[in-house]
Amino acid sequence: MKNFWKESRNNAWVLALILAFGTASGIFFACQDNTTVATSPSISALNCTSTTFSATATSGTAYNGTATVPYTGGNGATFPAGTAIASTGVTGLTATLQAGTLAKGDGALTYAISGTPSASGTANFSISFGGQSCGFALTVAASGGTTTAGMCPSASPARVLAAVNAFKATLSASQIATVQLAYTSANAYKWSNLPASLSARNGLRLADLTQQQRTLALAIVQAATGTVPNEGFDEVNQVIAADDVLGTLQPNGYGNFQYYIAFYGSPAATGTWQLQFTGHHITHNITYKDGVVAGGTPIFEAVEPDTWTTGGTTFDPLGQEKLALRAMLASLTTTQAASAKLSTSFGDIVLGPGKDKQFPATKVGVAVSMLSDAQKALVLAAMRTYVQDLDAETAQCLMNTYQNELNGTFIAFAGNAGITAQNDYVRIDGPSIWIELFYAGGIIYRNQPHVHSIYRDRTRDYGGSF
Repeated sequence: MKNFWKESRNNAWVLALILAFGTASGIFFACQDNTTVATSPSISALNCTSTTFSATATSGTAYNGTATVPYTGGNGATFPAGTAIASTGVTGLTATLQAGTLAKGDGALTYAISGTPSASGTANFSISFGGQSCGFALTVAASGGTTTAGMCPSASPARVLAAVNAFKATLSASQIATVQLAYTSANAYKWSNLPASLSARNGLRLADLTQQQRTLALAIVQAATGTVPNEGFDEVNQVIAADDVLGTLQPNGYGNFQYYIAFYGSPAATGTWQLQFTGHHITHNITYKDGVVAGGTPIFEAVEPDTWTTGGTTFDPLGQEKLALRAMLASLTTTQAASAKLSTSFGDIVLGPGKDKQFPATKVGVAVSMLSDAQKALVLAAMRTYVQDLDAETAQCLMNTYQNELNGTFIAFAGNAGITAQNDYVRIDGPSIWIELFYAGGIIYRNQPHVHSIYRDRTRDYGGSF
C-alpha cells in the first residue's frame, strides 16, 4: 500500500509536469484545433485598360463571350463566382466574375459577358475585386458591320460634320480659304512628326485662332476620335501637353498650340473629304465618303518626354500601346521569339511621314497563325490600343476585319523584346493593318529615349483614294 501511494504521488507529479508543459506550448493533441482560416483574395492593382475580349459585339445580336482583366500582386487565394454586373452606356449586357484561384503575383480575372446590346457604342462595366476597382469597356458595332466598299458605318461622321459647320461659322473668308483646300494626294500627304517650325503644315494653326475658335476646332477632333481613356482625344490632349512641357525648356517651336487643322475637299454628307489634324508628334487623317468613315489612317503618334509628372499626376500617353506590345512579345516562346526577332537594326519607324504607299511586299517575323489562342488575344489587344484612337463604332468595325485577317498577320521586333531602350522596335503587319513602334533618341531630353509610332492600313489609308 505504501508503494502504491508513493507511485501514485510520482505519477501525479509527472502528470502535473505534462499538464504545465502542454498549457505553455499549446500542445494538447486530443483537443488540438485543426481549423484553417480562409485567406481573403487580394491584389495590388487591376489593369482594366488592358482588358481583352474573346468575341466582338454587334448591336441587337445576342452576345456570349469573356473579358480577361489583368491584375498584379495576387495572393494565391481562391475566390467564388461573382454577381452579375449590368452594363451602362450601351445596356443589355451583364458581366459575371468566374470562380478561380489567384496567382501569387500577376494574373488575370475572367468575366463572362452575355446579353443583347441595346445599341451600338460602348458598354461600360465597373468592377471591384480584392480591394481594387476599375472599369472596362466593350465596343459594340452597329448592325450591318462593314459596307460593301470596305467602309465602316458609324454615328461619328454626322457629329463631325455638325462640329465642322459650327467651327466654319466663326471663320472669316480668308480663314475658310486657308482651312479648306483641294482633296489631292499632295495635300493629304503633307504632314510630319517634326514641329511646324521645321516642317510646314496646311490649314489653320490653333495658336492663331480665338479661344472660341480653338475650342470649336478641337471639338471637331473630339467628335472624330475615340473616347477610351489614354486613347483617341485624350491621347491627343496629352501629346499637346507634352509639347507644352518641351516649350518650357525650348519655347521656339514647341508648345503654345502649334497644331493645325485642315479639310481637304468640301465637308458634306455626300462626296469625299478628309479631316487632317497635325503637329509635332501627332497626326490624324480621317477620310469620309458619303457620310461614312472610309479610312482613319495614317495616325502618327509620339511623345517626348516619354512620361512626366505635373501637379502630382504622371502622364504616359502611349503607355497602353507600350504595355500591350510588350505583353505580346513576352508571351512568345524561345523558338517563336527567335523567328520574330529581326537581324536588321532600325533608326526609326519604316512607314513614317513621307513614306505613303511603301508597304513592304514581304512579311517578316513570326506568323500569328502559329501562336496559341491566348497569344492571338494579346496581338488583338495590342492592335486595339491603336484602333481605339478612332470613334468606337469605326474601331469595332475595323477590329472585326483585323481579327478575321489575324492568321495572315505577322509580328516582329528588333533590339530587346522588352521595348524599353533606344533603337528597340516592334511591328504588326497584317493583310490590312500595319503598326510600328520605335524608341528614338531624346531631342530635348537628351538622356531619355522617346517613342515614335504609326498605325496604317494597307487598303484604307486616306480612304483608299490615292
